[in-house]
Amino acid sequence: MTWKGLHPIVTFSKTVYQKGISLTKKDMKPVESRLQRNPLLPKWDILIQPL
Repeated sequence: MTWKGLHPIVTFSKTVYQKGISLTKKDMKPVESRLQRNPLLPKWDILIQPL
């Protein structure tokens, strides 16, 4: 798979996460600041900026 000639970097995570855990609004702010939503498809098209 390529996008604009670039291959994605994919790794398999064997970590098992607990269900039902959610972040507080305060903890979500840094995550949300890295998200850019497409105005035409805001639910499905999200660009995540690297750290």
